[in-house]
Amino acid sequence: MKKIVILFSGEGFNAQNIVKRLHNKECEVVCGITNKKDAKGLQKLKNLGVKTAILEHINFDSREAFDTQLVKLINSYKPDLVVLSGFMRILSDVFTSNIKSINLHPSLLPKFKGAHAIEQSYESGDMECGVSVHYVNDELDGGDIILQQKFVRNDNDTLESFTKKIKEIEFELMPKAIVKVIN
Repeated sequence: MKKIVILFSGEGFNAQNIVKRLHNKECEVVCGITNKKDAKGLQKLKNLGVKTAILEHINFDSREAFDTQLVKLINSYKPDLVVLSGFMRILSDVFTSNIKSINLHPSLLPKFKGAHAIEQSYESGDMECGVSVHYVNDELDGGDIILQQKFVRNDNDTLESFTKKIKEIEFELMPKAIVKVIN
């Protein structure tokens, strides 16, 4: 069975979803790693029986120093794939040249790269919006697209209802992308 490591920074809803849908079925989630000791996702993954680890970026003096330790930690689990699921770090070449990874992004890339994609997509007025899963490379949200799913904006959408649609698509799309990549 293929092994994956999940990286996350916060609530861990997508990480939890991946574990519930895929762990010990399509793949083995060997660890969930966060860069924040107070990430709520830690308890969610522990409750599902997944090993977790904390490597706080604030304890390092550079991106490269953090990424060097992150690569060592990841490699200790010998994963076939690393899944970024709400991991709010810009990764350096130290990471991208050593780790095969994919990322979930809440826009139709190449539009709206970076941390505020949902708000930018919502405010754009674009009628066609959606979610992307892509390979991670050394360009922010610039790797090859694995899967995208679109929806047509409703004129009545608020930022809250728009965000809910994005989150629902994320829950469906990321597990599909993982299975596609590991198979």
